[in-house]
Amino acid sequence: MMDTNEFALVKLFLVGLLVNAWMMRGLSATDSFNIEPTSPQPKKVCNESRLQWEMEVCGEDFKRKMAHIDQQYWCNLTHFIREYHFFTFCTEEKSQILDCYWPNPLVESYIIRIHKHFFSNCTMEPVIWVDPPDDTLTILILIPVFLTLAMIALVVWCSKRSDILA
Repeated sequence: MMDTNEFALVKLFLVGLLVNAWMMRGLSATDSFNIEPTSPQPKKVCNESRLQWEMEVCGEDFKRKMAHIDQQYWCNLTHFIREYHFFTFCTEEKSQILDCYWPNPLVESYIIRIHKHFFSNCTMEPVIWVDPPDDTLTILILIPVFLTLAMIALVVWCSKRSDILA
């Protein structure tokens, strides 16, 4: 009679054999490898002048959409998130169509110009951090201290009772 560990090992071996056979099914050396030399793919070059023109198209569309939004809401992203998403998607898509990586310096400089035009007055006021009241601070300090002490006491208590718990 087989031991349970031996039986599990045999099952694991059979499953591995079946998975290997399933993955290799239909593959042969002649089917999977082409022995004729292949010419390297010509590297496509980014057409930067066309990319500049396409960025202008994306930017003009963004400017037209932003004209419908009141200027007082230009610093609140929730009011123009859809327009901004379409703008960035347009720049990314045009870059990929023209075989340019994204973002690249040309696209980044155009996006910075758009930001300077629309969002230059959106400086945030600095946040002044204030300590919480003393009562709250005391509670926030004491809770982890007491939890740590309780965990230490629990570990010590359990280690002393290991003969009973085992």
